[in-house]
Amino acid sequence: MDGFSIAPFRFDVTPPLGHSLLGGWIPPALVIDDALEGIGYVLLGAGPPVVICVLDWAGLMNEAHLAWRIALAAAAGTTPDRVAVHCVHQHNTPFVCATARAAAARFPELPPMYDAAFFEVCLQRAQDAVRAALPAARRVTHVAHGDATVEQVASNRRIHRDAAGRVIAMRRSFCTDPAIAALPEGTIDPVLQTLAYHGEDGRKLVACHYYATHPMSFYEDGRVTSDFVGLARKRRQAEEPECTHLYFTGCSGDVTAGKYNDGSPAARVALTDRMHRALVASEARLVPRPLTSVEWATVDVAPPPQPVPSAAELEAAIANAAGPLVSRLLPAYRLGFLRRCERGLPFVLSRLRLNGLSVLHLPGEMFIAYQLRARAIRPGEPVMVAAYGDDGLWYVPTRDEYPAGGYEVSVAFCTDEVDALMTDAIRRLLA
Repeated sequence: MDGFSIAPFRFDVTPPLGHSLLGGWIPPALVIDDALEGIGYVLLGAGPPVVICVLDWAGLMNEAHLAWRIALAAAAGTTPDRVAVHCVHQHNTPFVCATARAAAARFPELPPMYDAAFFEVCLQRAQDAVRAALPAARRVTHVAHGDATVEQVASNRRIHRDAAGRVIAMRRSFCTDPAIAALPEGTIDPVLQTLAYHGEDGRKLVACHYYATHPMSFYEDGRVTSDFVGLARKRRQAEEPECTHLYFTGCSGDVTAGKYNDGSPAARVALTDRMHRALVASEARLVPRPLTSVEWATVDVAPPPQPVPSAAELEAAIANAAGPLVSRLLPAYRLGFLRRCERGLPFVLSRLRLNGLSVLHLPGEMFIAYQLRARAIRPGEPVMVAAYGDDGLWYVPTRDEYPAGGYEVSVAFCTDEVDALMTDAIRRLLA
């Protein structure tokens, strides 16, 4: 097939009942409220195929993330460096790091972080879905961009500070303190962006949506769900069954719905409605233009780990039977990052450019400032950002936020040098 073509695919990644959620430190899967999906597409015609995939999971870290890229590349007939895999980051879903799992599994009193057999099943489902989609690839002739402001969803969770600028308390995904909820939104990116691929008959084939907020209304109750962003996506999918809809979470390490969410079921409904309205409004502004150029680029980044705690100290914390659950499981994830650094496995940042439209693929829980910087690099041209790729480094604050402290800084696995490294990589990809 001459020119460009696209092969959308989807598959189920819903964990079985009893499976750990968020790596084991919240209740396991007790009820399936709605199914979790893996959704993606293979873009053909610009050299080796490009694969984009997003999962309704909390996170994929280190070798687990690489395993997904390798598996999808093999199924699509391409190389892992031309595969981007992201998680939406809902919390009542799986959270996967093989090294952390192995470190915790030595202590039977700790909950299993995830089921390795289920993980392999999902990889196989993904490969099967890609292989089934390729023979049905559709010709792509046009690409379109739209955007819309999302009303009353995102808010910065590091807004409660003292006179010196240090964070006093985090505004979580839900907030029941009226005084903290009343504080300003803070720094966010209020814009939802949509990238759409259109066929030669003018029909919209694939629509990718990008917005930055933690995607949870309430969780820690064992109820598996794609939550309000996934529910909005599914509603849009039902309205347009012939178009494959994907949703990507942007740089949301310091952004949640906390200002507008009290954690009630009614709030989830309201947030879903607001997201759905924004999806529809963004798509209403799509203006298809002939697709003439597709470019793919990558940059490797190897941010340095915090000098403390050491691997030995982390091992001791995991083994401490008297310690609370979180103080034993979190060190396992830190250990996973340290082992990754020892093996020299870099983080791969990538950029897909379609004509003048850029899509940036980033790792971890990046602070919103990185997304705003990225969008400013190409003024007048849309830059869409997907974060929560390889989540091995956890939170990625900006350099000036490290002295402000707060939860996110306390669990950042990298030193503040990560800012310069990531910012330079973003600039190189978008320049």
